[in-house]
Amino acid sequence: MAEKKEKLFEQFPPVSTAEWKAKVEADLKGAPFDKKLVWRTNEGFNLQPMYRLEDIEDFKTTNSLPGEFPYVRGTRTDNDWLTRQEILADTPEEANKKALDVLNKGVTSLGFHVEEPTKETLETLLKDIHLPAVEVNFTCCVKKALPLAKALVEYVKEHDCVETFKGSIDFNPFRKPLRKGVAFDAATLTAMACEILDAVKDVPALRVLSVDSDMLSNAGAYIFQELGYALAWGSQWMTLLTDAGRSADEVASRIKFNMGVSSNFFMELAKFRSARMLWAQIVAQYKPADENACKMMAHAVTSRYNQTLYDAHVNLLRSQTEAMSAALAGVDSITVTPFDMPYKRPDEFSERIARNQQFLLKEESHLDKVIDPAGGSYYVETLTVAIAKEAWKLFLEVEDKGGFLACCNDDEVQKAIRESSEKRHTDVARRKEILLGTNQYPNINEMAADKIVNLNGSLSCGCGHHDEACETAGLPTKRAASDFEALRLATEAASNRPKVFMLTIGNLAMRLARAQFSSNFFGCAGYEIIDNLGFNTVEEGVDAALEKGADIVVLCSSDDEYAELAPAAFKYLNGRAEFVVAGAPACMDDLKAIGINDFVHVRCNVLDTLRAFNDKLLKK
Repeated sequence: MAEKKEKLFEQFPPVSTAEWKAKVEADLKGAPFDKKLVWRTNEGFNLQPMYRLEDIEDFKTTNSLPGEFPYVRGTRTDNDWLTRQEILADTPEEANKKALDVLNKGVTSLGFHVEEPTKETLETLLKDIHLPAVEVNFTCCVKKALPLAKALVEYVKEHDCVETFKGSIDFNPFRKPLRKGVAFDAATLTAMACEILDAVKDVPALRVLSVDSDMLSNAGAYIFQELGYALAWGSQWMTLLTDAGRSADEVASRIKFNMGVSSNFFMELAKFRSARMLWAQIVAQYKPADENACKMMAHAVTSRYNQTLYDAHVNLLRSQTEAMSAALAGVDSITVTPFDMPYKRPDEFSERIARNQQFLLKEESHLDKVIDPAGGSYYVETLTVAIAKEAWKLFLEVEDKGGFLACCNDDEVQKAIRESSEKRHTDVARRKEILLGTNQYPNINEMAADKIVNLNGSLSCGCGHHDEACETAGLPTKRAASDFEALRLATEAASNRPKVFMLTIGNLAMRLARAQFSSNFFGCAGYEIIDNLGFNTVEEGVDAALEKGADIVVLCSSDDEYAELAPAAFKYLNGRAEFVVAGAPACMDDLKAIGINDFVHVRCNVLDTLRAFNDKLLKK
């Protein structure tokens, strides 16, 4: 019967790529295909509008199964990742109580921060926690990592779970060079790492060598940069410790990658597939005895760089897609950053929502039931290879310069990411990179100053303006939204909230479109927006604006009408308020000649324009 079934696709003749492209070009009515539909990514390669089987026919990445070297499709034959929550508490007793509570709510991985790494502290932290059933992870000061490791091993042995314990200690001596620009000696680093490896040798599933590339992601690194530097970071551990006499199997089995996840959905998904593939091949060069040593352990943390203070619930949408990218990519565990992290320590509500975001992916979307669902996708497979190539180029550059530690000590890594962050801030300022609720479609009447307890991710340098001199060493700390947030907070703090009046006149479609654009534009500064249905004359519109106490009058009409309407409105307003033309009409030079200098349009630097208006209008 199976042989007699009609195959659907045999009813259709095959269509070549050239035929598809010809059809697309016909629909474009002569516009160039490459200019209109092919775009250059920040990762350094072009993306096509369509992909076909022929695009991946030569890829070797499609030749393996999940759980098979080089692990591009996953290191496991299931996709049941661990749901991790960071336990934020003031005392070990409070942390233990909170941990027991969230374990009963579905969490399978815990993150603790330890101030006093003693056996007594661990006894308190881990009281009544059944260690074989949960992953336990610790962060601490670099100098406290060794005593913590010794105390933890002693605790694990006493509770007879040496073989069943799984967890990590975030030993990261690279943190100080990366954040502070302070050099770290390779010999000292190696000696410290060897001591820790000796301390944990009896607990096989305790990872103690960290690659915290989420630091780079949260500083504004592009995806290929995070991956390239993460590989160099991991390779540095391998080189230093194998040169010190450690086996490749021992070192690789102790490394844990803590990686960030941004909102670029498909690229982030592809990043983790690329990461496993490249890492497996790096470790293989050290000739481990067991191929399993080539498996990457990857923990994903949703981004803080793109979180926002205003319209903070949009952070939930960002972190949901980020967690989905990581889940579909087959990571080992995920932390969803609570949505209120930018302005205070997360509360019970935000932590519950963060947990539930992962539970939705598991219990309602069943993403844990499918292994590598993106495998074979022409688009994702192409992205996987493209990102791998760019990350590998960066990895080789770092190796040629002496390795990751040397580049950190020379400020090479930090400088590259500062440049990327600066570029991304400029793109946010110009709306090339969109942050909903911040530089596009703001909640105009929202006030945020009263909800701020602690700003996690600085607002510029405290002066309200972005200045390169404010961040000259180490990784940048500013979130992408911080410049716009500083702008809006300055508006809130002022004694007067500027009013922006839309003087809509003329062509109905154009005036409505430009009023909407301008309302959105000035709303990003937190100004009060006064929209209108339209006026018959500019004099009528100006009179209405002044009656409302407008500080800015925005003329919204069509390009053809501006040549007449703009001079008339500008003259009648006579300096009683700031005058702005919505758009970039052909007559712009003529309008500038009579003193009209302010225009808002899609090519504007929104941030700089609004800063200039703040400087003119705000009274402290």
